[in-house]
Amino acid sequence: MIFETHAHYDDDRFKDDRDETIKRVHEKGVTPIINVGASIGSTMTTMELAKKYDFIYAAVGVHPSDISDLNEETFAWLRKQTAWERTVAVGEIGLDYYWDKEPKVQENQRYWFKRQLELAAEASLPVIIHSRDAAQDTMEIMTEAAKKNIRGVIHCYSYSPEMAREYVKLGYYIGVGGVVTFKNAKKLVQTVSELPLERILLETDCPYMAPEPHRGTRNDSSNIPYVISKIAEIKGTTPDEVERMTRANAFELFTRVSSRD
Repeated sequence: MIFETHAHYDDDRFKDDRDETIKRVHEKGVTPIINVGASIGSTMTTMELAKKYDFIYAAVGVHPSDISDLNEETFAWLRKQTAWERTVAVGEIGLDYYWDKEPKVQENQRYWFKRQLELAAEASLPVIIHSRDAAQDTMEIMTEAAKKNIRGVIHCYSYSPEMAREYVKLGYYIGVGGVVTFKNAKKLVQTVSELPLERILLETDCPYMAPEPHRGTRNDSSNIPYVISKIAEIKGTTPDEVERMTRANAFELFTRVSSRD
């Protein structure tokens, strides 16, 4: 059974066949699934999916590119959602300097990132971290978070193997998805080769980041076996061992997820 730690099945790209797709990937052995919020609106739709399917759980949070959603009123609403039993993480939260270059915007990203980390600490929930072109600032903030015993995963990891090792030393997990199968993913392949399997989580970020041989198409959780096979190849182990270990890792981090799934 495959534990999918990062999906966006509430995305509009699934609007025509959402239920069929979710049922299909579940029948193929993907369970549980964490659907991840990225805005106030998508947090709401994520929670709706978690109410509808007993194998889907919710991560609640606001992506750095959507912090315009956040004010004290919406933040208070977000805090309430962390208490729901099917909310298993705060995310995805973090920094994204790729799209947002203005210093004031980046400062505001850092402010709401830290506020949402505090939310996770209050609720004793792990965090799902988005970081793009913001390596140093993310590391500094997460180093401080580790001192507060905040646990989590660096989603869709794209930085150096050296920085990944630092995250692992701090107790964080590294999220690996379809990118690891790309021909130009040498840095991520090296990262996976150097990391202990005990610190890797499987994810798709679907509908994005479909692995080879389906790169460029709409992604879904049924493509995770391609990621598993590539990780097994890199680590010199079997796909079954990768599936087993990453599943155990995910249950260890996302403690509110029922072990029955």
